[in-house]
Amino acid sequence: MITRLSTLFLRTLREDPADAEVPSHKLLVRAGYIRRAAPGVYSWLPLGLRTLRKIEDVVREEMNAMGGQELLFPALLPREPYEKTQRWTEYGDNLFRLQDRKGNDMLLGPTHEEMFADAVKDMYSSYKDFPVTLYQIQTKYRDEERPRAGILRGREFVMKDSYSFDMTDEGLDESYARHRKAYQNIFDRLGIEYAICQATSGAMGGSASEEFLAVSPVGEDTFVRATGGDYAANVEAVVTPAPEERSIEGLADAVVHETPDSETIATLVDWANTAGVTVDGHAVTAADTLKCMAVMVRQPGVAAYSDDEELVGVLIPGDRELDEKRLEASLEPAEFRLAEDKDFKKYPFLVRGYIGPRGLNANEVRVLADPRVVRGSVWITGADEVNRHVVGLVAGRDFHVDGTVEAAEVREGDPAPEGMGTLTLERGIELGHIFQLGRKYTEAFDVQILDENGKRAVPTMGSYGIGISRMMAVLAEQNLDEKGLKWPVAVAPYQVHVAVANKDPEAMEAGEKLVAELDAAGVEVLFDDRPKVSPGVKFKDAELLGMPFAAILGRSFKDGIIELRIRGGETLEVPAGDIVATLQELIASAR
Repeated sequence: MITRLSTLFLRTLREDPADAEVPSHKLLVRAGYIRRAAPGVYSWLPLGLRTLRKIEDVVREEMNAMGGQELLFPALLPREPYEKTQRWTEYGDNLFRLQDRKGNDMLLGPTHEEMFADAVKDMYSSYKDFPVTLYQIQTKYRDEERPRAGILRGREFVMKDSYSFDMTDEGLDESYARHRKAYQNIFDRLGIEYAICQATSGAMGGSASEEFLAVSPVGEDTFVRATGGDYAANVEAVVTPAPEERSIEGLADAVVHETPDSETIATLVDWANTAGVTVDGHAVTAADTLKCMAVMVRQPGVAAYSDDEELVGVLIPGDRELDEKRLEASLEPAEFRLAEDKDFKKYPFLVRGYIGPRGLNANEVRVLADPRVVRGSVWITGADEVNRHVVGLVAGRDFHVDGTVEAAEVREGDPAPEGMGTLTLERGIELGHIFQLGRKYTEAFDVQILDENGKRAVPTMGSYGIGISRMMAVLAEQNLDEKGLKWPVAVAPYQVHVAVANKDPEAMEAGEKLVAELDAAGVEVLFDDRPKVSPGVKFKDAELLGMPFAAILGRSFKDGIIELRIRGGETLEVPAGDIVATLQELIASAR
């Protein structure tokens, strides 16, 4: 089929849309691939839909090749299945909730673990039916508080989610490995630069968890790589190496000091150095101080600012900033907020700027500490009184902690695990996430299967997602320049863009003949046959739209030469009689 620009439902824009923040958003709108319908909601125009479908096809081929079976669940779902797993409340404000005319609670599906588990329960009863992998490609809905970056973070998006069901943990390991390899195949086929990162499971639950992150400076996720190994992890999943514990015997007693106007770490360190105070025999740095923060933690279903919120103390070294995403991941499925004025009034033992772990212990407040706060470590902390700090407070002697928490920022140059050098920080966009869920959902739905011994057993489950529409934005981000998009052959709406940039009737006739020959040869062709558009506009549109190859019938056509432009690469002069064969060779070599 030949698509003609003269009739294609398309309008290109010369100016960036006012709300566009990242290059892919700007170009996909300017090139007429997507159109904004509402914040975080986009229409797919003909060119965009072709690319989206090609991405889906690559994903579908690899899922089928690894043994997946495709089905499709509704996007409009009843409340009850999500009540069973508590995610009706755990998802919080991100869930689109609605009621039908009879007052029944419904939701727009953000993900479908519940539906898959329930379907397997209804349809399978014997171990002979397992293992099984089911998947769907479907529109999902999440009420993002701040949708941004076009289709990178929307409230409506297309996703592939698949689920494996196995009777044994060993079987789950195999299913997980097959999915991991399938994901590598997908991203490799599409030419995406990505990293496989250890991750947290979040509201999904489960144990093993990895994210596939596309390397991009506009990515919202920070991840780390090791300089001396293949370790990579989402920053929320980075585990801080704990120092060796030390004996508390013989350590100097803690001493309370007057520390006027020392509410910040910087002013506290200045005071210590001015006063000649030392810690463990060395001059005080910010790393010797301990930030003690009060946070209000609420379990799923508990409202913010309610009496059921729990006051928790969080301790991190003073040279580190609080990373709220890391703290959030550590506390999930619970949520938190930093203590506010009303909380300080409610708990008068909290002295802003001077909170210390001894005061938290004395008031039976749960204390969670950074892994660096080990038994025998010595700190300067607040003394729970205005203008007073404690020097030489020893963990395990003068205060205790109730557990560890990963809440401190990760820095470039931090030690990597297992001696793999140091960490480097990079930005990435989440493409996919795979989880070993275990039996959380099959137990919630009481999925009972007869095993080979005739006994009832609960199958174990894996969950594997890929953002299809997001992947289109990622491909745009990684394949663009100042002129426009540069699509890989595998996902370009059309493989060849033919433009007649010559007013000679013979050139237009030759263009018609060329696109007919390309179409007959199985090449997907976009034909710029617009009669009243200048060559300059045609060239700019060709670069903006981003097809891999452009065949231009211009000035040199009178000499039998067609200009072949490789998007983002060189320009070739090809005899008209060789152009079809040349394009076929280039397309085949680029697959």
